Amino acid sequence: MAKSTTHTPEHEALAVVLQVRKGELQVLLWKRARAPFEGAWALPGGVLGARETLEASIQRHLAAKVDVRELSHLEQLETLSEPRRHPERRLVATAYLGLVPAGIDPKVPSDTAWHPVDDLPDLAFDHLAVVLAGRERLRAKLSYTNIGFALAPPAFTIAELRGLYRAALGHDLSATNLQRVLVRRALLEPTGDQRPPGRAGGRPAAVYRFRNRSLAVTDQFAVLRPPG
Repeated sequence: MAKSTTHTPEHEALAVVLQVRKGELQVLLWKRARAPFEGAWALPGGVLGARETLEASIQRHLAAKVDVRELSHLEQLETLSEPRRHPERRLVATAYLGLVPAGIDPKVPSDTAWHPVDDLPDLAFDHLAVVLAGRERLRAKLSYTNIGFALAPPAFTIAELRGLYRAALGHDLSATNLQRVLVRRALLEPTGDQRPPGRAGGRPAAVYRFRNRSLAVTDQFAVLRPPG
């Protein structure tokens, strides 16, 4: 009788790092330099070390692509275990969602770049599905948590915050309704500052900040739907 063998799959950590840049939700990708999928774009990440936790592993791999201190939020997204997700070996992946606040431009290596989520290049492995899962997680949490803090700079006007929500959600929403929702949930507080009117004139705009810059559920049944 043939002797049975066991095979322990390798485990990797991946990160969907999102930021609103130039009015668009963008994701951080790097270009692979070796097979399989040589020359294709992929999510940052790598194999889990023998003595690492998943959290330590993704922090280590991300540090090679971006200053992890600039991430405002990092959470586990999903586990990928489809046996054929890698063409050459058994590879399980745990994906993370990371967010970078608007207004900063993290330094990245030459093989790494930001890409609009709505206009992605061909991606290696199953990374397209992982990027889209990260986007959907963010969109859902914008409705029922305060995760907007992780997209926003420390201080902002309601119009600026509306632009960030619009880019992340993929649809427009009323600045008045957004302010009413966030103020009703006590997520925002005025800083006491004002921004001067733009070239078109008008009144100075009040400047706000998020009261809490750590994740909290604010309304578990809320949904930010498109207008109309």
